[in-house]
Amino acid sequence: MSTKRGSWLGLLLLLVLLVAGGRALWLWLDRPIERVSIRGDLNHVSADYLREELSPLIQGETWLSVSLGELRRRARAIDWLSEVRVSREWPDALSFELFEEVPVARWNDTYLLNPQGKPFAIGPVTPPDGLADLAGPEGSGPEVLAYYDHLQPRFSALGLEITQLRLEARGAWRFQLDDSVWVMLGRGDREARLSRLRAAWKRQLGGQASQIRYIDLRYPNGVAVAWHGETDAGVPVESEGS
Repeated sequence: MSTKRGSWLGLLLLLVLLVAGGRALWLWLDRPIERVSIRGDLNHVSADYLREELSPLIQGETWLSVSLGELRRRARAIDWLSEVRVSREWPDALSFELFEEVPVARWNDTYLLNPQGKPFAIGPVTPPDGLADLAGPEGSGPEVLAYYDHLQPRFSALGLEITQLRLEARGAWRFQLDDSVWVMLGRGDREARLSRLRAAWKRQLGGQASQIRYIDLRYPNGVAVAWHGETDAGVPVESEGS
């Protein structure tokens, strides 16, 4: 009986020593974070911006106790970062691998769109020049970007660029060509209306572009043109196919 009791006491003592040793090892390893490394193919975001945004996330954290999943989640909320990977590096460092958002268009004046049509804030970063200016109701970024990608090749064939595209709250579309001529496309029958515009542009309007204020396609036949110096749209210009 005493032998069995001694075995149990020995096992209990060993368990206590293992727990105490593990605790001591944890405390020895769980030291303050001394170094943070950042890597990634970054074209727009500056090192100063990243340091300013990431520093508060690790303030007061220790190497083993910090949750990498929570740290990744919070870092992904930083403007201009589309994805973040975080790992520990022995003995007291963290490594961030950062993936930058790719801006493909401006959005509602204060945001940018990524290739999936998801808005993100411009923040203190200077976006690249030449981005199309898109706008629409909340949540319509993917739709507006997809329609821009549909329209732009059709007008580039005419030597034109769509510099602005707007989706109104009630579903009507309008766009601007070459930072100059506005086109009122409306809601329904869009393909037929665009075909009439292309035909009229090739035949007549292209040579008078500098005199045009806007073009209204919301007519059953032809297009209506408002000229600079006039207050109303003129008589519709008839079109015969594309």
